[in-house]
Amino acid sequence: MTKLDLLKDWYQRVYIDGDLEAIDDYFAPRSTASGLMAELQVGPEDFRELIPAVMRLIREPEVVIDAHLDSGDWLWALVTVKAKSTRSLSPVEFSGQVMMRVQEGRIAEAFNHFDFITFFEQLELLPPQTFALCLSGERLH
Repeated sequence: MTKLDLLKDWYQRVYIDGDLEAIDDYFAPRSTASGLMAELQVGPEDFRELIPAVMRLIREPEVVIDAHLDSGDWLWALVTVKAKSTRSLSPVEFSGQVMMRVQEGRIAEAFNHFDFITFFEQLELLPPQTFALCLSGERLH
């Protein structure tokens, strides 16, 4: 399996199909993913809590790999997530980047960056134009 196939399979099996038991099939022992939350590294046990929390907010997820670069043990991918809000059924679309090192067919380390401001704006959990509001010095209440 290529590194790109591994990433696609991760999203399909764990996020879309909801197979949380499969998480250990993808991560090497003691591996972590950084970047999902500031100063927090996420391991396999954390994903078992994080993924259901995200999936309660959206339905019918689709993950599209827009671009990728494979170099040695590393894979970088630009990702677009498309779904529907569970509350309003309105479309949700946001992007992110994943960089992961693969060792013996499993993720040894990963670095993620997703546009969660856009994600939460579209779910109506943050006000529209949150980024612009914060740049202007507005406080979110």
